[in-house]
Amino acid sequence: MVIVTSCYVLSNVAYYAVMSPEELLASEAVAVTFAEKLMGKFSTVVPVFVAMSCYGSMNGCLFAISRMFFVASREGHLPEVLSMIHIRRHTPLPAVLALVIFNRIYPMTMLQLFVADIYSLLNFMSFLRWLFIGVAVLGLIYLRYTQPDLPRPFKVSVFVPLIIPAVFCLTCFLMVFMSLYSDPVNTGIGFAISLTGIPAYYIFIVFDRRPKWIQKAIGTSHCAQQHNQDSYIHPQKRS
Repeated sequence: MVIVTSCYVLSNVAYYAVMSPEELLASEAVAVTFAEKLMGKFSTVVPVFVAMSCYGSMNGCLFAISRMFFVASREGHLPEVLSMIHIRRHTPLPAVLALVIFNRIYPMTMLQLFVADIYSLLNFMSFLRWLFIGVAVLGLIYLRYTQPDLPRPFKVSVFVPLIIPAVFCLTCFLMVFMSLYSDPVNTGIGFAISLTGIPAYYIFIVFDRRPKWIQKAIGTSHCAQQHNQDSYIHPQKRS
């Protein structure tokens, strides 16, 4: 983590050291402009490194968010099939596949039909991403102070170490504010869409008033689990 953080920080320092403020503002891809100015004909390798960086970031998202689907399924918030794991590798395979299809391919495809350019699409997606990350970290800080004795797999001191998540949380909300300031239309649409999850949560989870077709789908997935006990995946029960 220290090595990755240092590389990113030093890369940004290099951009500001080599390029002028006018060049930074005028550039559509700062890393590419930086490479063209510093490396000449070897600048073609920079997009490759940028793609590798994006791939690593996406890989981390798949690891983390698929586990959220997995836990939500164990809590009864999602169909039970998402709590199944690979019988040999013990990975939440159905949750990973559901994440790729319903949280990556389908939303991005639908957004591209309504968003004019890639920068608006980035503002649309990054706004929601950093908003929910900031809220999640803020919730962790709140619970650490209000319920300090709650059993946790990992616990830090209440004092100095919490400065780090506090700064991170403020940084997340700063990026949210900048996205809202630079592109209020797309970020506002994204925020409005995310608010639809509140009534859905209370209707389907709190009040447990699921439509019959959803209950039937959950029951069908449970029967499929029982039928495929000897297949490649099996349900992970909560301890």
